[in-house]
Amino acid sequence: MLNNKSILITGGTGSFGRAFVHTVLSRWPGVKRLVIYSRDELKQFEMQQELAGRAHPGLRFFIGDIRDPARLTRALEGIDIVVHAAALKQVPTAEYNPFECIKTNVLGAQNLIEACLDSKVQRVVALSTDKAAAPINLYGATKLCSDKLFVAGNNIKGSRDLRFSVVRYGNVMGSRGSVIPFFAEKRASGVLPITHPLMTRFNISLQEGVDMVLWSIEHAWGGEILVPKIPSYRITDVASAIAPEAEQKVIGIRPGEKIHEEMITASDSPNTVDLGPYYAILPSGAEYTLADYCARTGATQVAPGFSYDSGSNADFLSVPQLREMISQQVKSVHSH
Repeated sequence: MLNNKSILITGGTGSFGRAFVHTVLSRWPGVKRLVIYSRDELKQFEMQQELAGRAHPGLRFFIGDIRDPARLTRALEGIDIVVHAAALKQVPTAEYNPFECIKTNVLGAQNLIEACLDSKVQRVVALSTDKAAAPINLYGATKLCSDKLFVAGNNIKGSRDLRFSVVRYGNVMGSRGSVIPFFAEKRASGVLPITHPLMTRFNISLQEGVDMVLWSIEHAWGGEILVPKIPSYRITDVASAIAPEAEQKVIGIRPGEKIHEEMITASDSPNTVDLGPYYAILPSGAEYTLADYCARTGATQVAPGFSYDSGSNADFLSVPQLREMISQQVKSVHSH
């Protein structure tokens, strides 16, 4: 699928970007070019050291910001596929610095879409977040705007062979800034801070996120928001899995935080289909109908009023399952 293709990933030095690059290089050694586009020179240097043993003639590192349209246009020359992972993601940071978050997450998305329309890019997959469904914080609101921009990009592509799609998923197990490394760090103190005793989150591994993006590159029609079927966990169970002897101290919900995360709201149900491994929220007013999409993909429409949130999810991880997954995570981090 990706041999002889040129790929650019924005935010390519993040947790997702690194996993994506490792996967592409191992599965498609014939990839023509793989461009890591990001603004942090130190992270790029570290990633170059990390990949030194996997020298690939097509690997490129571009310093650039998605706020810079001219630099994006230059970086996209000769690129076939774009994966958009660059974003400001920390909820409290976005609440405190809203203008900065909007410049990167909304205006940056627009810059990327326009640069793709002005080049010969054929496939664009943008990463979203569960916080974009019925958002209550600025980060979620900016990602909802971004999702809408990428979906609408299909309306203005004209006769170009170009498809924009979106992949939306929840917390990535063990990624930087997530709860597992935080709890692991706090374990020695004997007290783990719990925001709310009923809090739940969706859980996805980095590899599952990467595989979903690769699936979207190959199969997306353009305009879908793809959502994975993944398990939930209770925050108290994660604490018990990491430090069963520690006290769990309730400290209250942080600004802009939900008790349960949503990925598909009941309002989305009329446009949502079940693809087997994934759900897809289809665009209204697209060049294809929901019936046509179902007929050609084998998808089925979800029941009226269907919604998908981490609290009412049928699949929950147990404490032993979480403990096993966390230990696997630690092993994989050390092996890299």
